[in-house]
Amino acid sequence: MSNPWLKKNPFMSIWLSGANSVANSARGRIAAEVKRQSTAAVKKSANDMFTIWASVITGSPASKRKRRR
Repeated sequence: MSNPWLKKNPFMSIWLSGANSVANSARGRIAAEVKRQSTAAVKKSANDMFTIWASVITGSPASKRKRRR
């Protein structure tokens, strides 16, 4: 006698296919957002480091003296 719990269930199969589709779509969107945020963070830190080194190399500009009347 076959076990009825081991038979294929087409409704469960359809439901799991849909759930996997949604999960994969969400995973792709999350991965894309993580990539965007990490790229933005790397760009910002590189820009900040460049600004710091450029200001160190060039020095601070001389302040203008105020004219007395």
